[in-house]
Amino acid sequence: MTDRLYYTDPYLRDFDATVQRVDTRDGRTVVTLDRTAFYPTSGGQPFDTGTLGPFRVVDVVDEEDGTIAHVVEPGTENLEPQNQNPEPQNQNQNPEPRTPNPEPGSSLHGSINWPRRFDHMQQHTGQHVLSAAFERLFHIRTVSFHLGADVSTIDLAREASAAEIAAAEDEANRVVWEDRPVAIRYASAEDAAQLPLRKEPKRSGTLRLIDVADFDLSACGGTHVARTGGIGVIAVARWDRFKGGQRIEFVCGGRALRAYRSLRDAAGASVRLLSVLPEELPGSIERLQAELKEQKRAHSAQQQELARYRADELAAAAESLPAAQLVARAIDADANTLKAMAASIASRPGFVVALLSASTPTLAVIARSDGVNVSAQQVMTALIARFGGRGGGRPELAQGGGLVGSADAIVAAVREMLSFST
Repeated sequence: MTDRLYYTDPYLRDFDATVQRVDTRDGRTVVTLDRTAFYPTSGGQPFDTGTLGPFRVVDVVDEEDGTIAHVVEPGTENLEPQNQNPEPQNQNQNPEPRTPNPEPGSSLHGSINWPRRFDHMQQHTGQHVLSAAFERLFHIRTVSFHLGADVSTIDLAREASAAEIAAAEDEANRVVWEDRPVAIRYASAEDAAQLPLRKEPKRSGTLRLIDVADFDLSACGGTHVARTGGIGVIAVARWDRFKGGQRIEFVCGGRALRAYRSLRDAAGASVRLLSVLPEELPGSIERLQAELKEQKRAHSAQQQELARYRADELAAAAESLPAAQLVARAIDADANTLKAMAASIASRPGFVVALLSASTPTLAVIARSDGVNVSAQQVMTALIARFGGRGGGRPELAQGGGLVGSADAIVAAVREMLSFST
């Protein structure tokens, strides 16, 4: 059993401990101590990082036997990035000595990555307060909690309205700014059953309770700030429907400050680019979207008109083959333009059209006029069999992409197929 120092003092940053066991798992060194301030992944909260003597702690695992395993790697936590393409070493040079694994019974000094730990304390305590606000105001139960690297989430048992979310956010921040004490208490399962816990605990035996004065009492093994003021601020970032309920994203403290700065910078840049006031941004964006939609419509109409003119030119220069008049050309155009031009030419009687993109891999559109005894689909299938790619279509119109070969070679293949058609 490992003595969990963070249970009683989450602000403890440094400690000394005795090594009880050293194991190797999947090629990694795992150290078990008699006592530790490192928090293992549990209850929606990620593990702590930091250092143990000459090692950096890269994972902390809560074992089934009550011990805590520290997965360690040589070096300090803030290592410089390694050169991805190191120069070959002289074979005569001696390799740097490998840091030996600690021995059972030896002493190690542990140091917690404090910025990461305090961030987790802010987010986790903020979750308690926010969940309690939803419960107290609207009787909405929190089903689960996850503390992520950038944002944290709580899953609510039912959907809350925007007004309810805003009210819960206001209530939670009222409790934060009142700087209420956050106490750690212990109780047996029997005693806890008589207490107003926000949710029924899943564990038996002695329970660790987190008591936000006169607001929330919950069984929890995580790390928390000593007073609600340490949370700083609780800001709801977004919400979505999730599994019949609702997922709420939120940020607290330092994360909220960073999120505000990011939003400030983005809004400031947008205001400068559009020359509007911040409150005018939504309307300006809507107008830009409407203008862009109209420009796209006008551009599409112009492209269709241009395609018809180019189709007239191509049809006038068609070559006569036994099967039909053939228009086979490589054109600098996208798939939609090629298709529009091919359809325009094929609307005339007696034509077969093979239009190819000038870019590679090659796009191809095959079309034929009504009454012409040629299947565009069969021509495309033959081209794909010869030049690769994929595609398909109907007897009157087919298209494909990814053909590998020069435009001249593909045109020659089409001409060859149609020369033998009757």
